[in-house]
Amino acid sequence: MPFLNKIQRWADERPHDTAVVIAGRRLAWAELRDSAAALVSETKAVTALCEPNSVEFVTRYAAAVSGTRQCAVLDPAWHPQLQDDIVRRVGASAVPEAVCTDDGLVDGPPGSTFLIGLTSGTTSVPKAFTRSRQSWQKSFEASIEFFGLRPDDVTLAPGPLASSLNLYALSECLFAGSEFQAHAHFDVGDVHAAITHDRVTRLVLVPTMLRMLSERGLAGGVDASGVRTIICAGAKLDARTLEAARRWAPNASIFEYYGASELSFVSGAGLPAGGTPDVGGTGIGRPFPGVQVRILDDGGAPLPDGEAGNICVRSALVSNGYLWGDDGQALRSFDDWFTVGDQGYLDAGKLHILGRRADMILTSGKNVYPHEVELALAAVPGVAAAVAAGMPDDLRGQRVVAGIVPSHGGITATQLRAGLEDLLPRDKRPLQYFVLAGLPVTDRGKVSRNLLLDWIRTGDSRARSLGS
Repeated sequence: MPFLNKIQRWADERPHDTAVVIAGRRLAWAELRDSAAALVSETKAVTALCEPNSVEFVTRYAAAVSGTRQCAVLDPAWHPQLQDDIVRRVGASAVPEAVCTDDGLVDGPPGSTFLIGLTSGTTSVPKAFTRSRQSWQKSFEASIEFFGLRPDDVTLAPGPLASSLNLYALSECLFAGSEFQAHAHFDVGDVHAAITHDRVTRLVLVPTMLRMLSERGLAGGVDASGVRTIICAGAKLDARTLEAARRWAPNASIFEYYGASELSFVSGAGLPAGGTPDVGGTGIGRPFPGVQVRILDDGGAPLPDGEAGNICVRSALVSNGYLWGDDGQALRSFDDWFTVGDQGYLDAGKLHILGRRADMILTSGKNVYPHEVELALAAVPGVAAAVAAGMPDDLRGQRVVAGIVPSHGGITATQLRAGLEDLLPRDKRPLQYFVLAGLPVTDRGKVSRNLLLDWIRTGDSRARSLGS
């Protein structure tokens, strides 16, 4: 793993400085090095690590990727049967090199596999892909440059370390010699307290967390003026979240980026303090350092600016491919250009994300992506959140419908239509609106467009029609 030699360096140069603080427990660099090194001799060639956030997680993770060892990080919230299934699959599928029990806490060969990543697939069993040590070293170098990570930063990632977003943030900080913090579980009050008392300068989180922290922080007078960097991923930032974050953390540069577990970083954009956001837009910045982006059609031919197709990348950050779960569609390549099937277009070098092809709505011969409809709706005053989908329609094939969670009071279809006039072309606007009691989400917390359609079809009280 490309951060182990760095841990050795920081432990030699700054043995008593803080490396990690998790759930209130602190490890200095020398303590982290010594604790992880003591575990190496008893750590197997392949480890399935399934633990909640803790300092022990960090030391076991470091030991599990030492030398030529490989590690799969499982979500402890998964059902025990699913955990057992994945552990068996990891043991049967991984092909590690021979390991030496007394090789110490050292990085393995750059091209060797260190991480078995898990990503949700079309079935209940996540797909598994592998990554080389070199791919993450190059990712660290790119992200540290792009996000401006400094040794004196204190990074807080309030989500689970089993999530790739937070696991990467931890690893990046270990590589950079920068303090990393996490909590046992996400709690708004705990995050606010850390920002107030623990010198937190950098947040790594998803938009839903940022909205809660910002809105409650503003209401409670929590001072976030010391935060200078906010990094969001997992979904495009909506207008309401961005506006609240800008007010709550006025000195922070707010970054969002597009990537995929199999591709790593693809593109990103940073909004400096005081900058004007691109409200309702689908743009997600320019390619990351060292990453090339092209839009290709299904035959692998390049498409011109403004024309939508497969977002394809060529970089040294791409994963090695799948151990299991490869259906031939999840990660495809056109020669050395790779795609996970996300659709988008380029405009003067800026990448715009439209969403997955499977989500596309075909209405009256036009392609409409729910993602761009949702972003536009979220920018309309009075809208807290929105979800769009395609309903079967005898005349059009499908018609665009939208569910709205109002930010306060009531809202009408007329207000929504008026709000979209300058944000969305007429042929992409919803024909029906529904007021929702809450967003339709799966048991894993993901917004489900299919569930919205079920609510509408069955007349569920959680989706009340506003008319057309």
